[in-house]
Amino acid sequence: MSEPETSGTHPGQPRPVRLRDALLRARIEAADRTGVVVDLRDAEVARLEILNDALDPLFAQVPDQIDLFDRGISQGDTPRLWIDVVAHIVMGRDKRMYRFVQDTRFGRIVLAESHDTAVIVEAVTDYVARRMVEREHAMVVPPESKPEVAPPRRSRFWPFVFGFLLGAAALFGVAVVAALRSW
Repeated sequence: MSEPETSGTHPGQPRPVRLRDALLRARIEAADRTGVVVDLRDAEVARLEILNDALDPLFAQVPDQIDLFDRGISQGDTPRLWIDVVAHIVMGRDKRMYRFVQDTRFGRIVLAESHDTAVIVEAVTDYVARRMVEREHAMVVPPESKPEVAPPRRSRFWPFVFGFLLGAAALFGVAVVAALRSW
């Protein structure tokens, strides 16, 4: 007997007849893809660890009292080498290029991008230096300015009294003139 035909098949393309066989084949393909993804992720982590080791001499020079930097590799869906709270290094799409990025309030900006570890180490060195200078500026307390010596304030009481008496005298004079005319 001939095998049953499946609807919608093109000639020359074998298609499994049984759903169980198709599911088995799909599971095998998914496992192969997952294995590849895990291998790529492990390769990303390994390259970030190499870069992390290359950054050790730089961070050894940072004074202990400066706690701006918290370097470490995060093991999420996208492995990252964190430099501080806002800057990190991720691998590019080709998984061989390092991308040094900083999160800002306006979005993420790329500070450096290269296949070469030395270029990224130089970019991180510049970034660390800039952050340390910013910290120094923030920690400087401006000298207290001397309060301005204002000229002594004159009393406003005596001009008021003088104005009041002058006004009262003027009204008295107008009243006297009006009374003399009416006689």
